[in-house]
Amino acid sequence: MVKLSERDPWLFPHLLKRLEEWDERFAGQTQIVERLQGFDAVIATGSNNSARYFEQYFGKYPHIIRRNRNSIAVLTGRESREHLLELGKDVFSYFGLGCRNVSKLYLPRQSSRGQDYDFEPLLEALHEYKEVILHHPYKNNFDYNYALLMLNKEPFYATGSVILREDERLTSRIATLHYEFYESEEHLAKALSAQRENIQCVMSEVPVAGFSVLPFGKSQTPGLKNYPDGVDVMEFLRTIA
Repeated sequence: MVKLSERDPWLFPHLLKRLEEWDERFAGQTQIVERLQGFDAVIATGSNNSARYFEQYFGKYPHIIRRNRNSIAVLTGRESREHLLELGKDVFSYFGLGCRNVSKLYLPRQSSRGQDYDFEPLLEALHEYKEVILHHPYKNNFDYNYALLMLNKEPFYATGSVILREDERLTSRIATLHYEFYESEEHLAKALSAQRENIQCVMSEVPVAGFSVLPFGKSQTPGLKNYPDGVDVMEFLRTIA
């Protein structure tokens, strides 16, 4: 049984139709319903707020309940232009709306030479994705967030297609990318550890203590066993079969 999201009643029916075309054994195996009844287990995806209701309603059944997660990137200041261009894919793919999209950067307060982090190479690389601003809904969000920061006189960087602002939160608005400085590897490890349950992917070209790391540009190309939130869905289904 499938209960569709009110915001997306199109993708899943299309996917089910395609599955039946590829393998006729899928025919009749699924049913789209308005109300869930007579089920044995649940896989549900929603916001942190809706997840609380899911836990209340479905907690007594075997379940996987997915909440909000975001992906982050850890930079050292030594990245090449090619690395930063690849990072742009992680930021802008699907307009930054996915849980595997990078919504926050962790930047070194100072380089190994004692200099402040240089934003210029990063901004130049992100500007290469300027065509995203041609999409009107994205541009409307960019203009709104830009105007809001200007009115509030908050410091920020902008490339014409994305806004960078210093913010501790992992979740950023559309067309906005948050960043936070770290003082040392120990400081970084502590900050990320506190957010572990809210992080989907960690993108970096260097190891990050306590986390599996993906290279820049690969956030939206998960392997077959890169399950969301690290939960093996196939094993879950096998145990309830």
